[in-house]
Amino acid sequence: MRMFFYALALLIPIMGQAAERVALVIGNADYPAVGTLKNTVNDANRISNTLNGIGFEVTQLTNASLREMRQALEDFSFRSETADLALVYFAGHGVEVQGENFLIATDAKVSSNRDIQRQSVSLKEVLNAVESARKMRIVIMDSCRNNPFGDAIDQAKVAEVTTTIAGTTAATTRGAGGGLAVPDPDRGTLVAFAAKDGSVALDGAGDNSPFAIALAEKLAQPGLEISLMFRQVRDQVLKITYNQQEPHTYGSLSGIPFYLAGPADGQSLADDLDRRVAWSDIRPEQELQLAKLAEGGDTRSMLGLAYMRLNPKEERFDPSQAVGLLTRAAQVGSPEAQFELAKLYEKGLGVQQDEARALELYRASADQNFPDALNDLGFMFYQGGLGLGRDSDQALKYFERAADQKHPQAMFNFAALIDDGLIKGKGPEEAAGYLYQALRSGSSDVYKILSDRPNMFKSATRKALQRRLQKFEFYAGTIDGDFGPSTQRGIRQAYGLKN
Repeated sequence: MRMFFYALALLIPIMGQAAERVALVIGNADYPAVGTLKNTVNDANRISNTLNGIGFEVTQLTNASLREMRQALEDFSFRSETADLALVYFAGHGVEVQGENFLIATDAKVSSNRDIQRQSVSLKEVLNAVESARKMRIVIMDSCRNNPFGDAIDQAKVAEVTTTIAGTTAATTRGAGGGLAVPDPDRGTLVAFAAKDGSVALDGAGDNSPFAIALAEKLAQPGLEISLMFRQVRDQVLKITYNQQEPHTYGSLSGIPFYLAGPADGQSLADDLDRRVAWSDIRPEQELQLAKLAEGGDTRSMLGLAYMRLNPKEERFDPSQAVGLLTRAAQVGSPEAQFELAKLYEKGLGVQQDEARALELYRASADQNFPDALNDLGFMFYQGGLGLGRDSDQALKYFERAADQKHPQAMFNFAALIDDGLIKGKGPEEAAGYLYQALRSGSSDVYKILSDRPNMFKSATRKALQRRLQKFEFYAGTIDGDFGPSTQRGIRQAYGLKN
């Protein structure tokens, strides 16, 4: 075996990289079949302007048809692959049908809920469009949150298709009765609803809805960590609406702090993949807010506080406190907390060393498909560790699972194993597929190897990678396995460099 990456390396900033933050904003108001919504286009304009002002590359659609929405999502999905953060904001009609959420296009003409399913964009499609962003994925649904077609739907025609939402559009709300279904986004993706599932979003008395006003204000505030930002949006909307509307978020962000509007004055950018350093940069007043959320059971806040106490350069360095915080988060099922706690038990940091407990926690995290745990268990089985005997078959299974979770180093590892002929049933095309995905994920390690040492892979794999680059229009040369200037240019572009 030629090379393995054991731990996540820091991403090396490279000049000329593609947009780090991309957003797709859709505002639908003019629905010929059900009338015009009051503020949705205004809200989309306000959010677009705000996002542009804090450095997003924004694509905006107004009164979009189904074809336009689907095409925009397809284009956005491709651009998201080389962005750190991908955000979609939708203001318009939203409907739940059979437990699935749909964004209604302006040209929808329906007489049944099956028509809604066929003529609308599902929330799943939107989540798929952002899923490949490198660090963070956000979908914001500022929708009317009811079935606007109400009594027009012929339930008898589609008895097998039901909706939990009924009602007609009210003048003072973006919908009446019901609400969207609770989403279940993948780890690292946050879905924000303007109103909690099962309730409605208000239009407000002015040109913008209460949610859009609060969101635009908080998005533009420098130095506000993203999880706290959405909490403050919630609090402001509750205040504006006299507790009639409560925004809600679903899903779980990664354990790296993120400032949508960048750092505040005098604050460094907490964008270090060493999470101990990144969380230590949080301002004192936000640390107090995290502590309050942690007391209420928020596992990401527990993680952030634990990382602060694992930074040996900080006065608050206290591994035993970190163990307590991580234990609480691990007990309620946080895979990242289980992984971090496993490392502490393995090292004996802040807790008595216990390799058996460490292995138990690594496995619990891996059982939830946490990529780092899968990759590390692969090494433990391959090399022997924590009392495990060497077992190459188990190692390969863990490496494959980590690669399928888009762990950049695991994707490279697995590609190398395929290239070595060690994975039954997989060949050059599969190896090239993993290498391509690792490039698109932003792995500077993989980019450097493919740029400087491509011949470590066999000719068949190099040719397959050229075909993959050609498929996505990064390469137009001969499929010969020679990584000359044209292929290298394609590799740079696939990685996300503009030149």
